Amino acid sequence: MPRVPKIPAYRLHKPSGQAVVTIRTVAGDRRDVYLGVFNSPESRAEYGRLIAELASTPIFVASKTPSDRSTIDQILLAFLAHAEKHYRDPDGKPTDEVREIKRSSFHLHKLYGHTIAAEFGPRALATVRQEMITADWCRTLINRRVERIKRAFKWAASQELVPVTVYDALRTLAGLQKGRTDARESAPVKPVELPHVGATLPFLSTHVRAMVELELLTGMRPGEACALTLDEIDRTREPWAYRPDRHKTAHRGRPRVILFGPKARAILAAFVHERGTKPDAPVFSPIAAREEWAQTLRSKRKSKVPPSQVDRRKANPKRRPGTRYTVAAYGKAIRKAAVKAGVPNWHPNQLRHAFASLVRKAHGLEAAQVLLGHSHANVTQVYAERDEALAARVAAEIG
Repeated sequence: MPRVPKIPAYRLHKPSGQAVVTIRTVAGDRRDVYLGVFNSPESRAEYGRLIAELASTPIFVASKTPSDRSTIDQILLAFLAHAEKHYRDPDGKPTDEVREIKRSSFHLHKLYGHTIAAEFGPRALATVRQEMITADWCRTLINRRVERIKRAFKWAASQELVPVTVYDALRTLAGLQKGRTDARESAPVKPVELPHVGATLPFLSTHVRAMVELELLTGMRPGEACALTLDEIDRTREPWAYRPDRHKTAHRGRPRVILFGPKARAILAAFVHERGTKPDAPVFSPIAAREEWAQTLRSKRKSKVPPSQVDRRKANPKRRPGTRYTVAAYGKAIRKAAVKAGVPNWHPNQLRHAFASLVRKAHGLEAAQVLLGHSHANVTQVYAERDEALAARVAAEIG
């Protein structure tokens, strides 16, 4: 169970006759806060204010030190503690944003962690950004990670850990522009070639193969395929409707509906009937895939199984298959299968791009926008490749 923080005690500081409260900071040290004359109404009122402040924003009170002496490492520790509570899935697990904040802070900690946060300015942030360029990060990734650093200082200013002028000054540093920087450009994500997918499928487990096929048929995100459970699918209507509890825009209150047509339902039927997947369990599971793989090998064995080999599993293995695929494990399985198939490497996000391009070409941009779950059509443009054949035909007729 999580440890419940203790309420700091109201005590007498005998040398001065004042009331004192000791607060432990995020950095691990202790700081005394003096409240006034011991047992006076003023000191009691100040103690009540301090306790209320601690209850409402524990990170702020627990990490607060005089703003002119707080170091950048202290600010980063406090912001990370806030992020671990703020960026969470519905089940309470921290999201990938927490990991991205840590990665974004690496060069800042390395160069300026020991320095005073109130003295950090745009030129220092530009130096951190130059370290990212030297590390061969792409331009768009650098811009996103610099923005996370600015977000950390914005939060620190809101908690009075640094003067607000520090954040205002950092905002003046504009992002890197294409063609005007030494940072390399990232290659655009293109739809995967369907023949490459077809060549890869035979080298995938039945679970990963089903995830790939569902992505191509529905346009769902890789994370939504990994988290799919039967109890989130409305099977009382046609087509089936999958409403995931966790998705990219859930924190903004936007619903997400993924429709399963006849082909998608046929893929899921094997997991509903043949495999007997529990409604609240992940449909696609590494541990279930491993068991099926072992059973397949056993069924192909021609000789009798010796008693010593009936169960060859280790009693306490160092690594166990998980109950749910992660996006990283999903991508790794595809990457290994692509190597075996002798086709160029591709990743799960390209399946969504391929779906968007096929839908846009056959049914238009609006249909692609609705099926992808985008609020604005310009976002869909990122996923759906323009139909150049149509443009060429029109140009030939009127150009």
